[in-house]
Amino acid sequence: MISYAQAANIVSFPPPQRTLMGPGPSDIHPRVIKALGQPVIGHLDPACVAMMDELKALLRYAFQTENALTFAVSGPGSVGMETCFVNLVEPGDKVVVCRNGVFGGRMIENVQRAGGTAVVVEDAWGEPVDPQKLEEALKQHPDAKLVAFVHAETSTGVQSDAAALAALARAHGCLTIADTVTSLGGTPVLLDAWGIDASYSGSQKCLSCTPGLSPVSFSDRAVARIKARKSKVQSWFMDLNLVLEYWGGATKRTYHHTAPVNSLYALHEALVMLAEEGLENAWARHRNNHLALKAGLEAMGLKFLVREEARLPQLNAVHVPEGVADAEVRTRLLTEYNLEIGAGLGPLAGKVWRFGLMGYSSRPENVMLCLAALESVLAGSGYALTAGAAAAAARDAYAAQGTVAA
Repeated sequence: MISYAQAANIVSFPPPQRTLMGPGPSDIHPRVIKALGQPVIGHLDPACVAMMDELKALLRYAFQTENALTFAVSGPGSVGMETCFVNLVEPGDKVVVCRNGVFGGRMIENVQRAGGTAVVVEDAWGEPVDPQKLEEALKQHPDAKLVAFVHAETSTGVQSDAAALAALARAHGCLTIADTVTSLGGTPVLLDAWGIDASYSGSQKCLSCTPGLSPVSFSDRAVARIKARKSKVQSWFMDLNLVLEYWGGATKRTYHHTAPVNSLYALHEALVMLAEEGLENAWARHRNNHLALKAGLEAMGLKFLVREEARLPQLNAVHVPEGVADAEVRTRLLTEYNLEIGAGLGPLAGKVWRFGLMGYSSRPENVMLCLAALESVLAGSGYALTAGAAAAAARDAYAAQGTVAA
């Protein structure tokens, strides 16, 4: 047991000032940090209820949907994922899951834990989901109830054609679950236009909010399926039949749990900022910074994992050059430049770096810092490159867009 003297010697934690350019979390805008520090009020206070209603409307804008059941789950994206699966999958249900990275694998795990059977459609890591493979699986399994896929695979930086996958699911009588954790706010997410029935995201990526909230949205078809369940949802906390009475439209709400009020303030502010910028402008900003980063990385001779037409602008995976120590470079970037980038996962561990350009982290000054720091570290490790070429290429890319590099 820790002694009083030992406990008394522990002081307040001073976090270092980092520039976050990994797969998440992203940098948080000062306005969002300020909102996080506002006074706490009760989660059933009328003022909080009004704020929650605004937050739902802002999330409908972000998701581009009219879904009434659109709100923020009190928990990270993984809890949003589980919320979708435990409510929509009943024991014995067959679910077609598209796996092309880490997070498709987690979907399979969720199906199995909910008592369902997962029919897996496999694609290589770094490749988008192949609609033809999905169609073949649906033909082979006409009793499937759901199709689940990752729109933006964080482990590789690949984006799949959500519209095509959802259309196939509908044609075969299936509901859809789409992971939009890394895409929401950074690249188009159009739930209604695509016909997505359930989607979950995260507050800490392109929305640039504090980690710990998961925006979710459910179509009327999904809500009808939840209400018609023959078995009770296995999770009390995530049972939407209960949560509906907490996040419902009426001013009088039933107590369900103590909401993370200050985190909701922060998400509200982040979404207000997204609306102020406009979705199309936010998507263009992420794209423009990606093009500049891409130009700089390629000027250093680095190769992307994902082919150009399938790349996410906000998550850039590049191969670690032969002879370069992956972990050593990342460690030096962190310790010498306070710059965080991501490592590879699973079979890509030690083989790729993941550069995030999400939300408030997607700025020209971050792109230029990243390129300068990486060039310095690589040169110091003996990697052959032309000094200054990366920055020059990025500046040319910004000039072509009419943007001034930092």
